[in-house]
Amino acid sequence: MQQRLARGEAAALGELYDRFASLVHGLAHRVVGEEHAADAITRDVFAHLWQHPDAYDPGEGPLRSWLAALTNRLAVQRLRTTETAALARGGHGTTEDLERKLRHASVAARADYIVQSMPAPLRAALELAYFQRRDYHQTATDLGVTDDEARRRLRLGLQLLATAHDAETPGAPPGIGGAA
Repeated sequence: MQQRLARGEAAALGELYDRFASLVHGLAHRVVGEEHAADAITRDVFAHLWQHPDAYDPGEGPLRSWLAALTNRLAVQRLRTTETAALARGGHGTTEDLERKLRHASVAARADYIVQSMPAPLRAALELAYFQRRDYHQTATDLGVTDDEARRRLRLGLQLLATAHDAETPGAPPGIGGAA
């Protein structure tokens, strides 16, 4: 795919956009909290990929993680710029409030990335337990698995989510854990 992009094949960019646009847009929206800004960041991420296809190094990890890291970096930059400008115009808050907001947005984006990336059985167990308020026994019944398997899925899913606060998690997409 990278070679196709380097040759200027627009179809390759279209395929990547179809595959990853919802991930990129969702992460951007989670950080900036505004649809128009998330749309702009999504365009910027794919424009960067088109203009610099060699910026992604497959040896560093999956393209999905690289795109998530790039999205987070651009979204945090945009949020920092807009919030700093608002503070300069006499807006409410302090630079400490801004940094806290940036950290919170980055952790939320990382948690979204983790949930979207986890295997479907773990995600399904967490969704039943969290959104439908099922205990492990009800979750097991709904999923058609044993109680032990439901507990294992819930425990593993929660352990993965707990890494959202840890910027240095092994295997984590670079730049997702912190305010970048």
